[in-house]
Amino acid sequence: MRIRATVAVLTGTLALSALAVPAAQAADAPKVPNLTTFSQKGPADETVGDTKITKVTVNGGKDIVVGTSAKKTVTITVTATDPSGIKDGAALLWHGSKFTADEIDGSMVPDEDEAADCKAVNATTGTCTIKVVADPKTNIYGNILAGKWKVWAGAQAKDGDYIIRDTYASNVSVKRASKLTTNASPEPVKKGRTITVTGALTRANWDTAKYAGYTSQSVKLQFKKKGASTYSTVKTVKSGSKGALKTTVTASADGYFRYSFAGTSTTPSVTSVSDFIDVQ
Repeated sequence: MRIRATVAVLTGTLALSALAVPAAQAADAPKVPNLTTFSQKGPADETVGDTKITKVTVNGGKDIVVGTSAKKTVTITVTATDPSGIKDGAALLWHGSKFTADEIDGSMVPDEDEAADCKAVNATTGTCTIKVVADPKTNIYGNILAGKWKVWAGAQAKDGDYIIRDTYASNVSVKRASKLTTNASPEPVKKGRTITVTGALTRANWDTAKYAGYTSQSVKLQFKKKGASTYSTVKTVKSGSKGALKTTVTASADGYFRYSFAGTSTTPSVTSVSDFIDVQ
């Protein structure tokens, strides 16, 4: 079937290579095959017959958060229709300006031997589930890959009709995992005295495979009085060198301090573990 032939081209070139490493990144990036057999245009959008893709969902609509070492499995679901019913589907995620060998700089693809899991919704509609992998040791090789990714998707009907589209907007970002800490001192402290609240905001650096400070970011210091159920924002602090956070407040009552970061287009929101202060 044609869709299988097209997917074979992808898995034999773009998919197994996982990335087209830019020259500037080549020295530090994982060694991968070149996309020498991938056409300059790439598999074009194509439709044969009545098959239509009606919905593509990536990771349940949630952003894909990747750290510095652990792999993350990402599920793509492709829903399609055809009068004869849906037999098969395929999908991968890609990053770049255009779906060509020269302009793709990253991809997440299924294992070579892993087929889509397709289930019939009714006589004409089916949903196919495809699993791809984000791996900071291979295909998430640099910070340039943070942000929005696109979807290549295809579906094949039982009568042989098919549809292929190389650019579905996923509305899902691949983000650099973040960490946040809080420490309030001294402990205990007398009422009316000064409490110093320190912490650090860090995020995954895919260029170095380590966590590094996220500087110049607005982070909220929040407080919850002992026995209360909710936190309130005390003030907003800017992260400094190496993501360091530091501010002072006046001791008023027993309770819990924590820092909270709202996130950015490349980094997810994160809230620290709270630190209890005993005010005497």
